[in-house]
Amino acid sequence: MNKWKLATIITVIVIAAGGGIGYYAYDYYAGNHVEIKDVISASGSSGGSQAASSSATPAAPADVNGTWTIQSASEVYFSVTTSKETVNFSVKPVTGSWTLNTADPAQNKAEGAVELSGLSSGNGQRDNHIKGADYLQVEQHPKATFTVKSFENLPKEWKAGVTESFKMTGTLTVRGIPKDVTFDAKAQLDGTQLKLEGQTVVTFEDYGMKNPHTVVLSAQNDVAVQLRLVLGK
Repeated sequence: MNKWKLATIITVIVIAAGGGIGYYAYDYYAGNHVEIKDVISASGSSGGSQAASSSATPAAPADVNGTWTIQSASEVYFSVTTSKETVNFSVKPVTGSWTLNTADPAQNKAEGAVELSGLSSGNGQRDNHIKGADYLQVEQHPKATFTVKSFENLPKEWKAGVTESFKMTGTLTVRGIPKDVTFDAKAQLDGTQLKLEGQTVVTFEDYGMKNPHTVVLSAQNDVAVQLRLVLGK
């Protein structure tokens, strides 16, 4: 029996016997300890008609062409919803780049990778189990990668402080298994940085894994993958 499942069983016993102490033990072993941090300012305006109708003086188009590199402030999150709550996992460092060419969209490209050894949910036993043979197999497959094949609705003009929404379709590879996915994404030019957020959903079965269950918890089959990227030239 793995340590995570054993710890959960112990927690059930403690809950039955210890009241409030049991709650804290349960929360440590099974609860969420990671909050997803947004990188795009909520005060920024949106692209399209909303920006066009603003009474403020519109910002001049910015030159975003060239290659942007993912910075150290970036993180990737994945989330699993259990019968108790949604548990978030943070993964970093993130590396990669995004090449933009507003004159020739066919030249746009992007790729990224995360070091799965950096996965953290705030509980070491749980993290080690997720990294192990039953799930991510980090020793054999230390990185998860995403390579963009196409963009949809990527803007031809970018303006500082304006949030642009678009889609990115590409190949997400985990445990050496490739799967095509589409991220609903948005990006904002903020000074010298380009900030990007995106989300897609995969399943455990997509990557050859079984849906995790314990004696006290069941988990949904869907896994939400979220990008929080800061890029610079």
